[in-house]
Amino acid sequence: MVEYTETEGTEDSDELYEHHRIVVDKGQALLRVDKFLMDRLPNVTRNKLQSAIRSESVQVNQKPVKVSYKVKPLDVITVTLAEPPRDTDIVPENIPLNILYEDEELLLVNKPAGMVVHPAYNNWNGTLVNALAYHLQNLPTHRNGEGRPGLVHRIDKDTSGLLVIAKTDYSMAFLAKQFFDHSIERTYYALVWGVPKEQAGTITGHVGRSAKDRKVMAVYPAGDYGKHAVTHYKVLRSFKYVSLVQCNLETGRTHQIRAHMKHIGHPLFSDATYGGDRILSGMPNGTYKSFVDNAFKLMPRQALHAKSLGFLHPSTKDFLQFDSDLPEDFKAVLEKWELYADQL
Repeated sequence: MVEYTETEGTEDSDELYEHHRIVVDKGQALLRVDKFLMDRLPNVTRNKLQSAIRSESVQVNQKPVKVSYKVKPLDVITVTLAEPPRDTDIVPENIPLNILYEDEELLLVNKPAGMVVHPAYNNWNGTLVNALAYHLQNLPTHRNGEGRPGLVHRIDKDTSGLLVIAKTDYSMAFLAKQFFDHSIERTYYALVWGVPKEQAGTITGHVGRSAKDRKVMAVYPAGDYGKHAVTHYKVLRSFKYVSLVQCNLETGRTHQIRAHMKHIGHPLFSDATYGGDRILSGMPNGTYKSFVDNAFKLMPRQALHAKSLGFLHPSTKDFLQFDSDLPEDFKAVLEKWELYADQL
């Protein structure tokens, strides 16, 4: 019996997605797991299956197995991959990409704010995945007319910054496992309202959909709902009414930084979804109000940038660390707040 399960995709996610669950028939003879799956999964190569098995993306009875494992009656086999199951074809589009690094296994992209990562409702075109499908079309990962850009993780449309892209099946599985194991080093810069009482700290609280608004994530400290989430933060600079904060993710839940910072009373500057698009620190009148309104116009999106990524390379197993500059809108807003604070 084969079940196809779609799990809701998330932004900035360290999750794997269950693509297939197979319960072995009672009368099944002993057979190697890769051969067994080859007969049951459509449009999949044996090499891809073996790469998934080696990276522990294929599990039997909730445990990883070797390629040589022979399935037995009533075994439960699950196949989990980094990308959510797709129900539409990806159309390659010639969209310029800011590629910071590329080799045979992977590439690093610095995504601009405003670009959607993955095609979805109301955003079927012009996404990062459409651009990757075009960029990768002449590489070995584009076979038999099937474009397979290796999206390992995602960030929000209006969040800028670094994303690692896998170019081979093995790299995809290897990198996805690091996100799943929380061994990836991820640093974000955020401009938040107010000045946190502690210059550094850790925010721990389950993150899940708000019961009042499904588009918003809420924090559930008691852990009675949502998924475990941990954010470490450090104040880098304060400008009396706002602060530049460095956030390091231990987990990667949907809107984790945005929800966690709001939970401790410091929503991201200009974040309309979480209430940061209005004055939350200082009196909302006079010249100060005009100043803040102009700052909102400079950066009409949440002030969040995925600044650095660190991970083990799939082939060499060397630890690689990548860093990116803040985008122009972010730098402009910081300079504006710095000048204003200096005059107080």
